[in-house]
Amino acid sequence: MEEITIDIEGESSNSKDTPFVCEICTNTKTMSDAFYISGCHHAYCSDCVAMYIGSKLEENITNIVCPIPGCSGSLEVDFCRSILPAEVFERWGNALCETSIDVSEKFYCPFKDCFALLINDGTKTDKNSECPNCNRMLCAQCKVPWHEGIKCNEFQKLNADERGREDVMLMKLAKKNKWRPCPKCRFYVAKSEGCDNMTC
Repeated sequence: MEEITIDIEGESSNSKDTPFVCEICTNTKTMSDAFYISGCHHAYCSDCVAMYIGSKLEENITNIVCPIPGCSGSLEVDFCRSILPAEVFERWGNALCETSIDVSEKFYCPFKDCFALLINDGTKTDKNSECPNCNRMLCAQCKVPWHEGIKCNEFQKLNADERGREDVMLMKLAKKNKWRPCPKCRFYVAKSEGCDNMTC
């Protein structure tokens, strides 16, 4: 009588060379190349599953299921680790973490060359924060680079075209010198002498 042993993956020792047809690429493969999805009876080769996961991540899909429509099988990130390139595994893990964070709590570093995912801990202070990725200062409340010398409530009242670094510096200077913006054109003016009447 022939002895058959079952390995950790549930395959018998004499079934490694048994052929099967991958349902994605339709090539004949051996069972040593097979990858099975949890809750699914379809058979795929490891290479096709890895490419399938990569393509779903490119589409920003993190809950990845069997490619056969109507199948309830789902892919688990830890179960797929052995077949995925390190960068795909890391991207999938990061995407899953990002989807678990409440939308109202997450924001991205405002610097275009960084754009790291950050989490707002809910504190409503005017204190500056440092991006742990690029180490530059930012305002977590306003979600912009740090606006030195101007409180968040004042900054948020500014129009979008007045929020640049130079605009904030001008606003600080105007406040210090008691300049006022013209209500019509918004240019800063200072009364040096004469009556209170001014024409724009």
